[in-house]
Amino acid sequence: MEITTAMVKELREATAAGILDCRKALVESDGDFDKAVDYLREKGLAKMAKRVDRTAKEGIVTSYIHGGGRIGVLLEVNCETDFVARTEEFQSFVNDIALQIAAMSPQYLKREDMPESVVEREKEVYRAQALEEGKPEQIADRIVEGRLEKFYKDVCLLEQAFIRDEDHTIDDLVKTLMTKTGENIIVRRFARFELGEGLGE
Repeated sequence: MEITTAMVKELREATAAGILDCRKALVESDGDFDKAVDYLREKGLAKMAKRVDRTAKEGIVTSYIHGGGRIGVLLEVNCETDFVARTEEFQSFVNDIALQIAAMSPQYLKREDMPESVVEREKEVYRAQALEEGKPEQIADRIVEGRLEKFYKDVCLLEQAFIRDEDHTIDDLVKTLMTKTGENIIVRRFARFELGEGLGE
């Protein structure tokens, strides 16, 4: 497939990667835009790993109110410089994350934040379900692991599918923004409030 200048330009605008890197990514992925983005992302992981160690003290604390005051979100996202924090792209990203939290109600930022007691309780429930369904013991373990992975994707913000593009996770969005800005980007913490939550029926 012929790789056109327009294709290279589109990929470059989406990823902020160099022209030659974009052309190579498109050649390697046979002109498939999404595969080319993934290719660049994979190649950029080494650069990102170095960025993760850099201090990110700038950023935004934002609030988002949804449903006429029924749901509220407080969110902190950090970057390295005030310059990036003020960009429209960074602010749009933060707003998207706040919307995600309001809509999908994550309980944790990442799986490492989940108490071991919660993980063990889920494992016990999934194992009991598998055995109740008549699955053999050795298969039950695999079923437990599979259902646990799905649980992480439901309750951990960074592992959730993005509501506006379910082919990508919130962690993918973070990495894409890191590639574009050249800075370490950290979703630091969040709190979600829902009117009447925890008061029972």
